Amino acid sequence: MSIWIVFKLLGSLALLMFGMKSMSEALQKMAGPQLRHVLGAMTTNRFTGMLTGMLVTASVQSSTATTVMTVSFVNAGLLTLAQAISVIMGANIGTTLTAWIMSAGMSFDITAAVYPAFFLGIILIYQKKYRYIGDFLFGMSFLLLGLGTLRMTGQDMHLGENEALLEFFASFDPTSFVTTIIFLLLGGILTFCVQSSAAVMAITMILCSSGALPIYQGIALVMGENIGTTVTSNLAALSANTQARRAALAHMFFNVFGVIWILFVFRPFIDMVCGWVGYDVDMTKETAGTAAFLANAARLSFVLAAFHTTFNVANTMILIWFIPQIERFVCWVIKPKRTDEEEDFRLHFITAGFMKTPELSVLEAQKEIQSFSERMQRMFGMVQELLDLSSSAAREQKGNEQEFVKLFTRIEKYESISDNMELEIAKYLESVSDAHLSDDTKGKIRAMLREVSELESIGDSCYNMARTINRKYAAKQDHFIDKQYEHLHQMMGLANQALTQMNQLMGGRKEAFNANRTFNIENEINNYRNQLKAQNIADVNNHAYSYAEGTIYIDLVNECEKLGDYVVNVVEARMGLR
Repeated sequence: MSIWIVFKLLGSLALLMFGMKSMSEALQKMAGPQLRHVLGAMTTNRFTGMLTGMLVTASVQSSTATTVMTVSFVNAGLLTLAQAISVIMGANIGTTLTAWIMSAGMSFDITAAVYPAFFLGIILIYQKKYRYIGDFLFGMSFLLLGLGTLRMTGQDMHLGENEALLEFFASFDPTSFVTTIIFLLLGGILTFCVQSSAAVMAITMILCSSGALPIYQGIALVMGENIGTTVTSNLAALSANTQARRAALAHMFFNVFGVIWILFVFRPFIDMVCGWVGYDVDMTKETAGTAAFLANAARLSFVLAAFHTTFNVANTMILIWFIPQIERFVCWVIKPKRTDEEEDFRLHFITAGFMKTPELSVLEAQKEIQSFSERMQRMFGMVQELLDLSSSAAREQKGNEQEFVKLFTRIEKYESISDNMELEIAKYLESVSDAHLSDDTKGKIRAMLREVSELESIGDSCYNMARTINRKYAAKQDHFIDKQYEHLHQMMGLANQALTQMNQLMGGRKEAFNANRTFNIENEINNYRNQLKAQNIADVNNHAYSYAEGTIYIDLVNECEKLGDYVVNVVEARMGLR
């Protein structure tokens, strides 16, 4: 075998893998938001969840993409882990469509058809409105060109007549259980090394359809590929959060369980699938002749695709009744870390290791910003509590000073967390923005960068208020009068209403949100601030309290008004108003 044929083989595999990736990403750009909405809305029970996972995966040609979306929804509380498991089961069925596309590419010479598709694709890419369709056509064309080149390379290699290769496969006893296990492990290791189940499936189809590899060993390779792809996702999920690791383990359990039961009915099951496709298992080159043998072997690519689909459908039909038990098992194996997550800086939704595409990364960043937003409202709640502890009545209670210091320290920690969250989310969004994104997604990233900046400013405002209250608390002779406390509580109440409105927007759909409510609260805050400033001057002149006390009081009022401005900026960024 010449070095040229080896490079041709490797190059066609690279074309195949690149085509799959490009096609999947183009489909996600075309239908990403709609698919996410479908995933959230159509998983009311295990059967609709399974169908949803199947349809979404068949649409985007990526079970990894479906799994990542599903895990994001579990983290956001939109799906339970049980619903996510049903979606992942459906994704296993949906991903078998790839095998059918490949078997068609292996059986017919389709390379001539890809050139018009390339031509049409380049025209569409340069038209802004249809460029994602062009990207999809290019990805599909690369995939089919890779398959066609792979098919022709396999024919040029004459694998069915290669004595060394035939002797190698003949050295394994086809009836032995050990042989099945060896090829199963080989398929898993190959998939793990290549990081592409599609590439291993293509190699298996080439070997089988050329007559070099017997069908039983070929199907053992396919079963190993099913396990190999789950090992990759489990390793990728090691640095992810608890729910992501549980979902990845459920995926592995599904495939490993399927392989175990199929080993007990291995030959009868394969013979049944071969009968459906019309492949003669017992035909040999010596009894039927070379031409009839190769014609029979050409059907093997369809046998592999049919087995892949039948196996996953059968496995799903068995395990779909045991989803609660699978959920309990993965929760028992992977227990949550026992840390106080509120006091611990850790991104919950953005994970470095778990595989994803740029379009899906934006969804994870949105969930992280929602968590950031909720954390800032909790921080403001602590400031309100700190103000209550600073009152003269509260000071007289036993242990008040210790409680005050403890709460102020927590607010300081939250301020540090808000700084870190801004930097980490912004860094993540910048890395995502380097990828080839749709205009809609680029706009979302710009808006999200503004959101995290404004949310961090809310954290700064809360910390400034806490420091002002702490300064007043340390100067023990200065106390606000009851009227000042009443006004501050009212002002902080308005600011908290604004924060509540902001969090409703961050956690829901912007189409259902009325931004005028936020603007009305902001007007109330501005008017009340102006009223309190005028009243403060009159109260200081009337010696109701000292000038120094009035300054601290107005500092808190002004900081509340600034916080309201930052809330409006976040709402405007999310709504796309500026």
